[in-house]
Amino acid sequence: MLRPAVLAAALLAVVTLPAAAQDHSRTERVQFARGASSATLHGNLHGYDSVDYVLGARRGQTLSVRMQTSNASAYFNVLPSGGDGTALDGAANVVDWRGVLPANGDYVVRVYLMRNAARRDEHANYTLSIGVR
Repeated sequence: MLRPAVLAAALLAVVTLPAAAQDHSRTERVQFARGASSATLHGNLHGYDSVDYVLGARRGQTLSVRMQTSNASAYFNVLPSGGDGTALDGAANVVDWRGVLPANGDYVVRVYLMRNAARRDEHANYTLSIGVR
């Protein structure tokens, strides 16, 4: 006979396994064409997927990000690379953001579906416009 604690741990492992198995996060480096200061990227998300777009920029430059999407629950955050996961001021759960960058280095534009949509295994196609001036 299984002890209640062992049974509870086994059930918890089974319940959490599908969410972890669905996570298909990926990272892509953003490269602007020679002489360009912006790029347009196309992608799609499914369930708990996320995409991190990494780009280098300098302190004082203005980063602009705009996303058009087929799913109203798709958003992005702008994060300093290597930070604690906290988005820049006003750059969390947005589809349009512009801000002056506080430091030299890499920045991450993380595209994802909100948890309610991810749980329903929804899809999102998107176009992401990123510019640095």
